[in-house]
Amino acid sequence: MTTQHQPVDAGGGTALLTEPSTQDTRPGGPVVAGRSPAHMAWRRIRRDKVTTAALVATVLFIVIALLAPVLTALTSWGPITPDNKAINPDTGNFPYGSLGGISAQHLLGVEPGTGYDLFARIVYGLRTSLYVGFASAVLSTVVGVVAGLAAGYFGGWVDSLLSRVMDVMLAFPQLLFIIALTPVIQNALQTNTHGGTDENLRLLVLVLNIAVFAWAYTARLVRGQVLSLREREFVDAARLMSAGRRHILFRQLLPNLWAPILISFALAVPQNITTEAALSYLGVGVIPPNPDWGALLSDASQFFLQDPMYLFVPGVLLFFLVLALNLLGDGVRDALDPRARRG
Repeated sequence: MTTQHQPVDAGGGTALLTEPSTQDTRPGGPVVAGRSPAHMAWRRIRRDKVTTAALVATVLFIVIALLAPVLTALTSWGPITPDNKAINPDTGNFPYGSLGGISAQHLLGVEPGTGYDLFARIVYGLRTSLYVGFASAVLSTVVGVVAGLAAGYFGGWVDSLLSRVMDVMLAFPQLLFIIALTPVIQNALQTNTHGGTDENLRLLVLVLNIAVFAWAYTARLVRGQVLSLREREFVDAARLMSAGRRHILFRQLLPNLWAPILISFALAVPQNITTEAALSYLGVGVIPPNPDWGALLSDASQFFLQDPMYLFVPGVLLFFLVLALNLLGDGVRDALDPRARRG
């Protein structure tokens, strides 16, 4: 049995990973292909049953969100199409039947009072949650990476200025300031656009507010990595070859930062989804009748004793969505950095 040495880019240097191989590597024998860090990370993810299950669940949630118009067309009920025949006016407009009006026509029942199909509102609410979660995570990650690269590489007054800004942003109580700022900005923008409620505008403001208070986490992480990498030999070699700052930043440093960036992004998405749900629950996010899981939970809490399924269904689905994303983020972290593996 021979030993296979695989060069792996680790922080700009070349590390040798020793892995036993039963294949013949003598002259004339079969060629043994080296495994890239990405390939090895993907292999670790596939071997981890928990991470694999979380990945499958996450993909399933995304597919359901993307196919929301198709799924609701099959049931013939949109998210804001009331079914007045499904609610009983003699019982305070609660659904007919048991379990919140679950039937072949309404797979998850209907909302008390409005008669909206709960299945349609949940799949469309899932689109809202995933859009806000991923969009705000992408925006905060991009801003954080740029700020972290600049602070870590240039140092001096640039580092001092950006570091103080990061400290200020991290010191803010994020949720409280988003609650205070979101309705103010939305109302100001609606006044400038001749009034009215534009749901796309509300979502955009929500994404921007979450990203504004979240980018500092990624920036602080990237800055610390760059401070270590900028003194490595491969950066000195690039400088000696008269490489420009742009080349060093984006061709030398950035490729060695993908692991922490992906980990930060994967863990930011579920946090942003719960933040969005909390804001909608408090009435400063998505406003009914537009579908959103946080708004559904807020409305359902008023009818819990009379119709517990109305609260149970979106609550359980939100729990499993955030759980799947968190487990996937943990699995990605363990796969990209095995030394940080728990236990």
